Amino acid sequence: FSDPFLNRRRANDFMQADVRLEAISQERIRERNKAPQERQREICEDYYPCELYAFRHGYAAAYRHYFGRRRTK
Repeated sequence: FSDPFLNRRRANDFMQADVRLEAISQERIRERNKAPQERQREICEDYYPCELYAFRHGYAAAYRHYFGRRRTK
């Protein structure tokens, strides 16, 4: 086998379409179902003072400090 390039038909033979679509759908499901701690960490990372606080005290404490006390009247 001296030619490193495959023709289109052979290139598509070894990769099954169903496997690719299933992998993409599983990745989308994982993106939707994030753990609460992961969502809190992302929120804290987007706010610079919270991120600085997190470096010293941890993300859970930083989230509580900046976003945990929010109350609506």
